[in-house]
Amino acid sequence: MSRPFLAALPILVRRERASLAATLLAPPIALIVTVILNLGLYVVMGRDPAAVVHAMLIEPFFSWASFSEVLLKTGPLLLIAQGLAIGFRAKVFNIGAEGQFVLGAIFASAIPIWWPDATGQWIWPAMLLFGAMGGASWASLTAFWRVRLNANEILVSLMLSFVAVQLLNYLLLGPWKDPNGFNFPQSVMFQYDAMVPILIEGTRVNVALILAFLLSIAAWVFMQKSFIGYKLQVGGLAPRAASYAGFRESWAIWLSLLIGGAAAGLAGAAEVAGPLGQLQRSISTGYGYAAIIVAYLGGLHPIGIVISAIVMSALYIGGDNAMVSANLPVAAVRVFQGSLLLAYLVSIAFARYRLAWRPAAMRSPT
Repeated sequence: MSRPFLAALPILVRRERASLAATLLAPPIALIVTVILNLGLYVVMGRDPAAVVHAMLIEPFFSWASFSEVLLKTGPLLLIAQGLAIGFRAKVFNIGAEGQFVLGAIFASAIPIWWPDATGQWIWPAMLLFGAMGGASWASLTAFWRVRLNANEILVSLMLSFVAVQLLNYLLLGPWKDPNGFNFPQSVMFQYDAMVPILIEGTRVNVALILAFLLSIAAWVFMQKSFIGYKLQVGGLAPRAASYAGFRESWAIWLSLLIGGAAAGLAGAAEVAGPLGQLQRSISTGYGYAAIIVAYLGGLHPIGIVISAIVMSALYIGGDNAMVSANLPVAAVRVFQGSLLLAYLVSIAFARYRLAWRPAAMRSPT
């Protein structure tokens, strides 16, 4: 591509002050643009766009059976996204929440698998605690490599997610495999006391949803009202100024990754102690990656993340509905989710930047 042609293109210029209205409107605009673009895709695929939109965007909110499943999926997505957002605001990019989620499920499952005859209401809280410890311990590996060896936390945390899945496969095909499970890669079913209490009778919604909302409140208080949260935000916005003020980068990395890992591990524990009731291969469903979209769609703000978690959960359930009622392939559902993040990033970019033409002197060839 010739240099004169490139010089004729507009450039992005940072706005002096990002518009609050544009920032708030970025998520709904991104959703509308995503729907319009994907409708064209569905027409090309030969699907009925109206049926897909009804199944994906309307039915999850107007059918109680579907909406209860939306609430069920909101729990883990909200837990993980709130933990990740704290690190993202500190410019610590933990992309390995999926692996931390899996390790949380493994740690939590150890209690009912090793003590299948144990009884008492202490079991499921202990599982949640073990799950948080498992996720945090897995995230600590990334923190160690980042602080001690200056390794990129994005690559390390992402690669560790694949290691976590292989560890899960080893356990379910080896020592933790159910001998009476007809050779399926799954553990034994957990005892009744290992299951988290149901929150809404007649549904699968459990107390993990309450924990997710409590964590959201705690995240808001931590980031907006505490000195530690302030230090993390300053470290993310102005690292050099933070270092002059005595804020250590290594401390921010450790804290951000441990919080994100603990939240993801807690979500994994709630999943095996809730709707699954055992450790399965299907525990790795991509919650950790979807939570990244949730965190950014929510503007990395605890309140916005609550809303975006509900929307993303509805897209999950709506995608399942569309695959059944509109014969939509699973890949098309993933395209919708990915294009939603892309549309949001473009929208937020135009809220912070504007297009401007280069000065005439710069456009004219020398």
